[in-house]
Amino acid sequence: MLGIGGASLTLSSLMVGTPVDAALDIGTGCGIQAMHAARHATRVVATDISVRALEIAALNAELNGIHNIEFRLGSLFEPVTGERFGQIVSNPPFVITPRVEGVPAYEYRDGGMVGDALVASVIDGLAAHLEPDGIAQLLGNWEYRDRVDGLDRVGDWVASTGLDAWVVEREVQDAALYSETWIRDGGTRPGPEFDRLYAAWLDDFERRGVTAVGFGYLTLRASSRGVRRLERLDSALGGSLGVHIAETLEASDWQSARTDEQLGRERLGLAPDVTEERHYWPGAADPTVMTLRQGAGFGRSAPLDTGLAALVGACDGELSVRAIIAAIAQLLEVDAAALSADLLPSIRELVTTGFLRPPAGPAAFT
Repeated sequence: MLGIGGASLTLSSLMVGTPVDAALDIGTGCGIQAMHAARHATRVVATDISVRALEIAALNAELNGIHNIEFRLGSLFEPVTGERFGQIVSNPPFVITPRVEGVPAYEYRDGGMVGDALVASVIDGLAAHLEPDGIAQLLGNWEYRDRVDGLDRVGDWVASTGLDAWVVEREVQDAALYSETWIRDGGTRPGPEFDRLYAAWLDDFERRGVTAVGFGYLTLRASSRGVRRLERLDSALGGSLGVHIAETLEASDWQSARTDEQLGRERLGLAPDVTEERHYWPGAADPTVMTLRQGAGFGRSAPLDTGLAALVGACDGELSVRAIIAAIAQLLEVDAAALSADLLPSIRELVTTGFLRPPAGPAAFT
């Protein structure tokens, strides 16, 4: 029996834990996502196309004393036609496998569709099954093909849903490395059989114009607040990111609901995990590079110029953004209105990504 894989653990760490009435786990496998969701959902529906997987998942739930999960047999959204959920999670069988005779398809990782169509299909079905403000989180692979950026392709998928979307690409593998990785995952070691499968994989990618495959996380929300983030983040992760994802969505809503004038009246503070890094040429009085670094969340870094560095350094919750900008403008001998127009977009991004927040902390966003 397969153990809990790295992808499953990753999705569990990303899961937003906001209480909901009903949650859905698509492709439950051993049931780990359903069991995690059961902690904050009144009831959970877990689906899979494998009878054996559902039996194992039910046993795992029983062994852990979890009794609010209903297990249903079927593909993707078929077992929940007409139903809606406050949360949907899925670690779908997204591995891209050639559709040619002689290449084995493993039920636990292969959804039976061509290329990355399985992930696109899951995304396409989310809007019909999410309650208002419901959140969906899933992992996926996407192809870089015919000179089209893979992240842009995912952007087109999520745009067609009308949902708020935040896509994080964590890794990109070229076609050769991707093929090797999943052939080895299937238990085939170097030799004639490995070479045969390797050739089949590469032929399939070449025939469809695929040069590389991306891997990442998607968070979608049933609202029209205009959240649309497509980004590449490859810093090391640690601990649970579910809280950070929820706070990022709340912070994005908070700042986007405020005009520039209203944001200027706010008193912001630095998040406690933020540090500033400066680099100097030997003997120089002024730094050549200034960077903010985040110790939690996705471990982001943000470049600083002189004005933004001065503003961030003064954000201690005492002065309003507008007052700080006015003081910096006087010090730099520049126009305050022009400086404000230059800095406010960066301030909004730093609030959204968790570098800056109201003095009361994340609770102030709500």
